[in-house]
Amino acid sequence: MTDETASAGANPPSAPLSVLAQYIKDMSVESPGAPETLLPGQPAPNISVAVDVNARVLDQERRVFEVILRIKADAKGGENEEKTVFIVELSYGGVVVVADGVPEEHMPSVVMIEGPRLLFPFARAIVSDATRDAGFAPLLIPPVDFVELLRRKAAAA
Repeated sequence: MTDETASAGANPPSAPLSVLAQYIKDMSVESPGAPETLLPGQPAPNISVAVDVNARVLDQERRVFEVILRIKADAKGGENEEKTVFIVELSYGGVVVVADGVPEEHMPSVVMIEGPRLLFPFARAIVSDATRDAGFAPLLIPPVDFVELLRRKAAAA
């Protein structure tokens, strides 16, 4: 083992971002079509999922931010596929701190990509549990490309 390999193992690189806290900021679950939409033989609804991310500075000097991951799932079904089966809206927050080694110009990208990437599995589980607890099959949201989401937000701005 070389000195370079030994020193790399002794001081592994630190994560660019750490989550200090995470929480449900706001949540709503509605099933306006119940109980009809829960009867046997109903066709699977068409589900649309929208994901958005916002962040704000809590303490600039300490590099602390609040990241809010918003997920909205809307299921439509019935004979004309326009009846609302369920709606789930979740605003899931996290307080994150950016490591000192991250350059200032990279902080927005780290917060808006790594922050939601770390929060997403927890938010996904909450949405899945909420749809199951509302009487429907658990909604398993596929992984989100937060890099692409940030690119789209930047292009729209």
